[in-house]
Amino acid sequence: MEHAVVILVLTLVVISGAACLAPRVGLPAQLILVIAGFGISLLPSAPRVAIDPQLILLGLLPPLLYASATTMSATNFRRDFRAINGLSIVLVVLSSTALGALFNWLIPGLGYGWGVALGAILSPTDAVATAIIKGRGVPGRALVILEGESLLNDASALVVLRTAIIATAVGFSFWQALGSFAYAVAVATVVGFIAAIVNLRIRRRVHDEAVSTILSFTTPFVAAVPAELLHGSGLVAAVVAGLVVGVRAPRDLPPGHRMSDARNWASMRLVLEGLVFLTMGLQLPMIFGRVEAAVSGVGHAFAIAGTALASILVIRSAYVGLLLSLLRRRALHWLSLEPKVVAMQEDIAAGRVSTEIARRAGARDGNPSQRAIRRLAARLRRGLADIDYLSQQPLGPKEWLVVIWAGMRGAVTVAAAQLLPAETPQRSLLILVAFLVASLSLILQGSTVGLLVRMLFRRGNDAAARERGQRERERIRAVLDNAASSVERADGIDEMTCRLGIYAKQRNALLDARDEGLFEEEQLRAALLDVDIDELVLRLRGQHES
Repeated sequence: MEHAVVILVLTLVVISGAACLAPRVGLPAQLILVIAGFGISLLPSAPRVAIDPQLILLGLLPPLLYASATTMSATNFRRDFRAINGLSIVLVVLSSTALGALFNWLIPGLGYGWGVALGAILSPTDAVATAIIKGRGVPGRALVILEGESLLNDASALVVLRTAIIATAVGFSFWQALGSFAYAVAVATVVGFIAAIVNLRIRRRVHDEAVSTILSFTTPFVAAVPAELLHGSGLVAAVVAGLVVGVRAPRDLPPGHRMSDARNWASMRLVLEGLVFLTMGLQLPMIFGRVEAAVSGVGHAFAIAGTALASILVIRSAYVGLLLSLLRRRALHWLSLEPKVVAMQEDIAAGRVSTEIARRAGARDGNPSQRAIRRLAARLRRGLADIDYLSQQPLGPKEWLVVIWAGMRGAVTVAAAQLLPAETPQRSLLILVAFLVASLSLILQGSTVGLLVRMLFRRGNDAAARERGQRERERIRAVLDNAASSVERADGIDEMTCRLGIYAKQRNALLDARDEGLFEEEQLRAALLDVDIDELVLRLRGQHES
């Protein structure tokens, strides 16, 4: 027992040390943990570590993906869903099939089906990318695409992996694979949504912040486990639950609950992510030994892994280039619609109902109701906000390079490799190749992506960014002032109740603006946090005075 406690304490110390050391040495903490785990495993008294892949896929990844999803902008996710969908599904399928042909050629006797299985293992990117490049001047749109891709491509890769394994025995069916994927995502979406709503309704009735936070820790598992039992994707269910909670929590939960969630989830995420990468390093020597005993040697595995990583980057470069070209054409189309949208807004403001307005409001007789007009006005505001988003954050060659190079492999690749069944040809070699690709990707891309970002996005536009940020803050302040002035103080209402009413009104106004995408997410989060802090201070002062 004492031995287990010592190991637990040392693990937490190593994870904390890596997080503190990373900014000083300019390397991602995840890479430091892989190196540390490998170094610890070489000690004479180090235990041999064999991690059950299901523990990672159902025990560690759902809370990690859930935590990332809760902090993601649902509005920006919607705006770039086409790009996210392309990277997380189409690119995964393309990479898996292309790498399958490569492995079938490089590894004699493997077979195309098992090659596709290994290709699927290597296809998903890791959420570590966004953690490395956040706050370094990268446009928010590139971050949204990268983060959205890492949240969803795990599920599509695992579906391709399962399909490839089955195909080695019974043959491959495209329509069966497509149906399996659609079913897995549909089940996960429904289960994740229900889990989030039920969890929020329960926590809304809980007054203790600590209890509420504990219940929040159950959300990803309440979503993932039933989805898996129904043969859906537990990872997608956890992501959907996180997105729903991220959108609805500011309306459903009090500020204290949400701030407690944020603090505790940040610690939980650091520990879970650290465990994934530390155990990844600890398992490397064992995998090396298996390959030395089973095949020609580790050098052969390194050559295959290097070729695979280079191929992954080439495929990704070509696809991202095509995707961004299509997105630029779509952005130009939306920008061309701006005058028409503005004209419709002016007509609605002036009370004029044109034929176009009546048609878009759904009025067949040309006389839409006021409710339909209000809904149309909201859609137009959201459309203009989307157009502004596309114009302010174009996707050019710099973003293309960042999206390519920040697409690192990591935890999912390591866990998925160990899902290969025992009868897999040259299983030890395939697992080592997956480990090496993930490790090389973290070392090569993880250690240089920060430098690439600094080179591409120099701080020359700081003045323009500050001026744009100031204008945004002034607009947000106007929304807050209008919300505060709309609250009428009735007779007999004390000062505290009145101010709480103002904070509630301001929060709802900010959230309405968020849902329509009227402000940048970072500025809006800061404004919401200010309102939350003001309300907490007022409540604490009231408790102290009473």
